[in-house]
Amino acid sequence: MTRASWPRLYAIVDVMVARHAGWNPVDLTKAYLEGGARLIQLRAPGEPAGAQLTLCQEMVRLASSANARVIVNDRSDLALMSGAAGVHVGQDDLPVSAVRKLLGPAAVVGVSTHDPDQVDAARSEAVSYVAIGPVFDTRTKETGYQAIGLEFVRRVDEAVGERPLVAIGGIKLETAASVISAGATSVAVITDLLSGGNPAQRVRCYLDALGER
Repeated sequence: MTRASWPRLYAIVDVMVARHAGWNPVDLTKAYLEGGARLIQLRAPGEPAGAQLTLCQEMVRLASSANARVIVNDRSDLALMSGAAGVHVGQDDLPVSAVRKLLGPAAVVGVSTHDPDQVDAARSEAVSYVAIGPVFDTRTKETGYQAIGLEFVRRVDEAVGERPLVAIGGIKLETAASVISAGATSVAVITDLLSGGNPAQRVRCYLDALGER
């Protein structure tokens, strides 16, 4: 996927966050797809592998019917077995070279970065996209890094060239457009998509704000 074809909204289904908000992950996936999301990541830390695989397979099935893609957080093996589009890895997960060996050249492989050294390392690897964050303060995931702000997003945009740049961390509906304006190709959102209790409508609001509807 190129920058031109990369969706501006990257919806993340975090199993723990979803359940805390009263949502079954599969039903939440349906809602995001109904709202128009076309790129969805499954994040399920701590879930048994078998349960994760079943969830991956169901999400891929739903996404396929909507011409959408599913990315699996951390678990390259589950991405391969479920037929997901690819995997997202963090700094402490499998190296990109190992992921590529397992999933092949056509898979979507993204990597999290948090500082200039990590961005430089990602540029030299066979990644499909670079994620940068946290852009703003967030409590959803403890990264150990301070919020980078919009100016750093601008600098990373220049550094990564033609590869899509995904911004994540504390992004809300009222700030999403400013993150895109700073150079991000898309915004990855977890908690704020659940705000208001109607995820499908919340996705539509994001797409309107980001100029995708």
